[in-house]
Amino acid sequence: MAGLTASRTVPARFWLFFSARTVSVLGNAFGPIALAFGVLALPGTTPTTLGVVLAAQGVPQLGLLLLGGVVGDRFSRYRVLVSAELLSGTAYAGLAAMILTGWAPIVMLCAAAFVAGAASALLLPSLTGAVVETVPGDSLQKANGLLRLGTNSARISGVVAAGATVAWLGPGVALAFDAATYLVAAGLLSALRLPASVRANRRDLRGDLRVGWREFASRPWLWSTVAAAGVINAASTAALGVLGPVLARDRLGGAMAWSLVLAGYAAGMLVGVAVAIKFKPRRPLPVAILFTPALALPLLALGFVAPLPLVVLAAFGAGIAMDIFGVLWDTIMQTEVPADALSRVSSYEYLVSSSLKPAGALVAGHVAVQFGPAVGLLLFGGLMLLAAAGALAHPAVRHHPPRPHPGVQS
Repeated sequence: MAGLTASRTVPARFWLFFSARTVSVLGNAFGPIALAFGVLALPGTTPTTLGVVLAAQGVPQLGLLLLGGVVGDRFSRYRVLVSAELLSGTAYAGLAAMILTGWAPIVMLCAAAFVAGAASALLLPSLTGAVVETVPGDSLQKANGLLRLGTNSARISGVVAAGATVAWLGPGVALAFDAATYLVAAGLLSALRLPASVRANRRDLRGDLRVGWREFASRPWLWSTVAAAGVINAASTAALGVLGPVLARDRLGGAMAWSLVLAGYAAGMLVGVAVAIKFKPRRPLPVAILFTPALALPLLALGFVAPLPLVVLAAFGAGIAMDIFGVLWDTIMQTEVPADALSRVSSYEYLVSSSLKPAGALVAGHVAVQFGPAVGLLLFGGLMLLAAAGALAHPAVRHHPPRPHPGVQS
């Protein structure tokens, strides 16, 4: 019990990091809505214009992830995060200025979006390792849960506030607020002083990437789970980005019905975090994977055209499963991957798990036209179940060793 009590305490510096992440995610929730409506409101723009701007943001998000991992392992992670937040703030301030003034050449919009995407690639790989440097090992799971609780709450609040701000004050003001939150987050992070930690030996870029890949590929439990996550994320993108909204428009009553489904997800994620903070399974990895089939529930409910309340309930269950898995997974990564390689390994994790998302969205559009959204949702829901089963079937996942920390009971 003494070990369990100690694990409930997190140091003061964690709350500074927590505040910075929560503020940053609050602003980040404004971005997609404000940018979409801002670009579409400009004279002469079309949905194609918006697609080009979003592509300019998305390409560096994936293409520079590995470089972001190298940077995160070579340099102080909190300084990397400060730099990323400042870059994001600068990029969104530029976007806000263009939307507010109406002077928005497509090249300049794409340039600002590219900087924002590059900042995201710089930030993401360092986040996992930064948590390790803010709390002791026996507090990692609680810290991960608290971070998700804060960011999920901020994301929900941000989406609601973004819609109201865009409607009442315009997308330019919403983008300016987004930029300001990044700058506030950078200010909070700049006050963070972390203890000295092990840093990767400086090699050439290829050498750093090879070491990161070796650390990633040498752990079958890691790459098999991430590969399954890549398939699940692609299916989720297809369902939530394309097929679900189409089916909601045609059969469930439109945008309001779809917003209730997304609210079900969000509420479930908050509950999932609350459970995950105290949930201490003896074998966390196989238990975490056991929750992933629940992610298919809303896809199957939508595919069978279930009544809206049942679809919302299914989304609520999926949200719970999503964040229980997420908290357990983050903690496993942080405890089993060497600290001096954690950013590079995280960059490979993000790259592999996100690489199929564009394909999922593209395939979903064709499936919707050829077979209808309901059939597509059932197909992608089945694909999620197969991916989850495949991960659990791998011996390295199924027989992953028990939780190493003493004093924590299952």
